[in-house]
Amino acid sequence: MDLSSLQPVEAAVTLAVIWIGLGVVGLAFMRAPRFITGAVFPAGVLVSLALAVTGLWAIGAPPSAAILPAGLPDLPFHVRVDALSGFFLLLLGGVSFGVSLFACGYFRDTEAATLGQLSLQYHVFLASMAFVLIADDAYLFMVTWESMALSSYFLVTTEHHDEQNRKAGFIYLLIAHLGAISILLCFGVLHGGHGDYTFEALRAAELNGFWATAAFLLAFFGFGAKAGMLPLHVWLPEAHPAAPSPVSALMSGVMLKTAIYGMVRIIYDLIGGIRWEWGLTVLLFGAATSLFGVLFALMQHDLKRLLAYHSVENIGIILIGIGLSMVFIGSGHPVAGALGLIAGLYHTLNHAVFKGLLFLGAGAILKSTGLRNLNEMGGLIRDLPHTALYFLIGALAISALPPLNGFVSEWLTFQASLQAPLLESSVVRSLVPIVAAVLALSGALTGMCFVKVYGIAFLGQRRHEFAVKPREASRWERAGMLWLTLACFALGLLPVFMIGELNKICLALIGTGLSEEALASGWLWLAPTSSAQASYSPVVFLLVIAAVLGLTFLVVRLIYHGRLRRADPWDCGFPAQTSRMQDSADAFGQPIRQIFAPVYLIQREIPRADDPRPVFRQSVGDRHWHSIYLPIARLTEFLSGHFGRLQQGRISVYLLYSFVTLIALLVFAQ
Repeated sequence: MDLSSLQPVEAAVTLAVIWIGLGVVGLAFMRAPRFITGAVFPAGVLVSLALAVTGLWAIGAPPSAAILPAGLPDLPFHVRVDALSGFFLLLLGGVSFGVSLFACGYFRDTEAATLGQLSLQYHVFLASMAFVLIADDAYLFMVTWESMALSSYFLVTTEHHDEQNRKAGFIYLLIAHLGAISILLCFGVLHGGHGDYTFEALRAAELNGFWATAAFLLAFFGFGAKAGMLPLHVWLPEAHPAAPSPVSALMSGVMLKTAIYGMVRIIYDLIGGIRWEWGLTVLLFGAATSLFGVLFALMQHDLKRLLAYHSVENIGIILIGIGLSMVFIGSGHPVAGALGLIAGLYHTLNHAVFKGLLFLGAGAILKSTGLRNLNEMGGLIRDLPHTALYFLIGALAISALPPLNGFVSEWLTFQASLQAPLLESSVVRSLVPIVAAVLALSGALTGMCFVKVYGIAFLGQRRHEFAVKPREASRWERAGMLWLTLACFALGLLPVFMIGELNKICLALIGTGLSEEALASGWLWLAPTSSAQASYSPVVFLLVIAAVLGLTFLVVRLIYHGRLRRADPWDCGFPAQTSRMQDSADAFGQPIRQIFAPVYLIQREIPRADDPRPVFRQSVGDRHWHSIYLPIARLTEFLSGHFGRLQQGRISVYLLYSFVTLIALLVFAQ
């Protein structure tokens, strides 16, 4: 192959096919587990790195397309790579590079038979996501979308002997297929019985107001089901804890983002003609999803389930950015709309990085200790110092503290919301600050939640006695966490470069980007609108923090040197210091539980007064289960039970059904 003539689309297809080949090789060598973890997964790591480079290359390159020698005779597969798909290929490759590094060590102790199947499902999952991002027709998109759903379902149910995991897999597959039906109907509306199913033909379709809105709603809720948007989020807190930790990192960090990609691709690219009413819908659902996710994360004591609810929260933050963009574009302010879209896409990348890091940290804890319950953890920083450091960086990043990456994208979202005075509608103009306040509240509650997580899990005294001392993560696992940790710093300290790349996506999608003044501020200062309105320099911020800490250290050493003494902390007059005196995860969230009690479905089991060993139990449930999903399940069960009566098992009854059907057809045909 002539490398000088190689196009991004050819490179992306080749790398995705290599992933599939690696999965097949892993299955073929299932009796050689060391070969799988020592050769197959490391080869997948190299493919991830190459795909990230390809994505970065594609952002600045002209779109490239190709027709694959696959599909049906009159319906071949079309693929295309442009700036938008290039950005998401960069996300997929960059995050999967760190996750696959971690997987090389994490899966080393997996049973041989399971590992072979896991290798196939894992690499097919990666390849399916890559093909979703480069699909250029509805046929290939739906085929690979379903492949992604099925491969991830098998990964979720890896430990299928556990009934809870099987239940989680069933719920996930059910919601995934409901979303897929909605997406398929959206493509049908866009097609309208004319032309073909290539994106080029769908892009050229002219829809009237009703059908354009119908296509938007179908796409929004179809992809929202995969993203974990309220109220379609119920599968996410069940599936993420059930899956192996590297798979949880990929599902939360990357798979949810393919839904964001699909949403942006269809709404901005295929439908076009964005209306502010659509944006307001996205904005309100995003605000509700963000607040709901963090409120329920605070109530969790299962670490992976807690992180899953934070995925719901961050999907809400991404939708807020996209919703602001659509509101401004639909109101005739494309520059402000470009800022909102950049904020949403930047947070998409940032969430993929720090949430992947946090899930890997949770996996390292689970593998070393066998624990997921925060109430059983404590003092892990002594046994897992590297994991504790990496988890701390991820916790600071998701809490949107500068100078890490989470702060940049949320700050950009606030800057977009400050453009609300440009809007003509007084109702929308008043709603935007309320959404910004919800975003600020979510950020504060996220910080509170991770103070709880880190303090309970890593600090204090042990709450659990281990038969074997916990071991630090292996070199492979630490390398994967280190990669994502460095990405948190890079995206936080040097955001101007990435914003310049995201601006190219805005130019391609909406024909407008940020102002020249915003892009001419240099690498040191980030000024999304103008330096007179707002600017931020993460490097200067970091230098100020370092200077303050250094000065404090010198003052303490020079002035108080020799006059310091160490003593035990004040014990409140109670000398028996045990782990039972430490705050539990449930106690930490009690104030929030009291304030937002109407949001939760709280069930309490209060012991009797004469109980010699009283135990107080409390559970916090999701009202959506009882108000939406359980009634639907009961109705389905009721209807299926009555329809089941039609199955009499008698040939005479079935012949009667056929006779009645023929008579009805003859009557209605006249």
